[in-house]
Amino acid sequence: MPINELRSIATFARTAELGSLRQAAAAQGMTPQAASQALAQLEQHLGVRLFHRTTRSMALTDEGRQFLEAAQPALLGLQRALHMARRATDEIAGPLRIVGPRSTFAPVFWPLLDEFCRLYPEVQPDVQLDDRIGNWVEDRVDVGFRVGPSPAEGVIARRLFGLQLIICAAPSYLDRHGAPDSLNALAAHRCSGFRLPSTGKVMPWYVKVGEDVVEHHIVPALCVNDEALETEAVLAGHVIGSMTSVSASAHIRAGRLIPLLSEHAADRSAVFVYYGSRAAQPARAKAFIDLAIERLTNNPAYLLTAEELRSAESAGRLAHARR
Repeated sequence: MPINELRSIATFARTAELGSLRQAAAAQGMTPQAASQALAQLEQHLGVRLFHRTTRSMALTDEGRQFLEAAQPALLGLQRALHMARRATDEIAGPLRIVGPRSTFAPVFWPLLDEFCRLYPEVQPDVQLDDRIGNWVEDRVDVGFRVGPSPAEGVIARRLFGLQLIICAAPSYLDRHGAPDSLNALAAHRCSGFRLPSTGKVMPWYVKVGEDVVEHHIVPALCVNDEALETEAVLAGHVIGSMTSVSASAHIRAGRLIPLLSEHAADRSAVFVYYGSRAAQPARAKAFIDLAIERLTNNPAYLLTAEELRSAESAGRLAHARR
């Protein structure tokens, strides 16, 4: 239905309710002239007269009464729908569809989701972590996360934190195999490979050389397609790994992992949150986005400074040398 017809019918119903075209116009935020024109257009469109008009009052014709009885249920249903839609923009409740990558992001996501659920128990999160890049519109996404830039045109992307790639090993690995002293020396070591779930290809290691980030190809002694599993393999001392700062930071700070060749740690990408227009979002989506930005933007739990890396590497090599 064209919006001018809908407006005309609403004007007609309000006029019948109030008995005054002027009062109906005021109730709808219209000028009396605009209300009169809307009513005249409706009568012309229907081909019937809806009101008997005098200088002091307006009364429904028989055709007007029949039309009002037929139109009122639909108008009431529309008013309820509009009320529910407006309420959804104000209340922090209802379904919230969230997507993000499984690899890398899962350890970051749970503390955020846990806090959000405690703050807003009336929201029903619907979470899908998947390493494929889906269609933001077709998947009906409210809020998404991605390693890399925005996945689609028309989507707002906000950078949360940089993602470092750090070569590291467990102390037990160093005890058995020693530590490489250069990138070329990695060829003599047991290295882990990560197979991209989306393509099935084994990723090269990305390392910083001078001011550039370049590919360094390794022959994997162990290959997985899950970052949590790779982390466990490195912690167990089976392999050296090129790990993200999300997976490695806490273990390095606790001494469970030793960074190696830290001058080659690379900042290749970043974690982004993405969403549609803020103006059209329900309150639950806005609340989740605000919490994500507050908790994750440059969060030091997922980043290591260059000094931290150098210090941890020096301490780890020294401890290994003493054994």
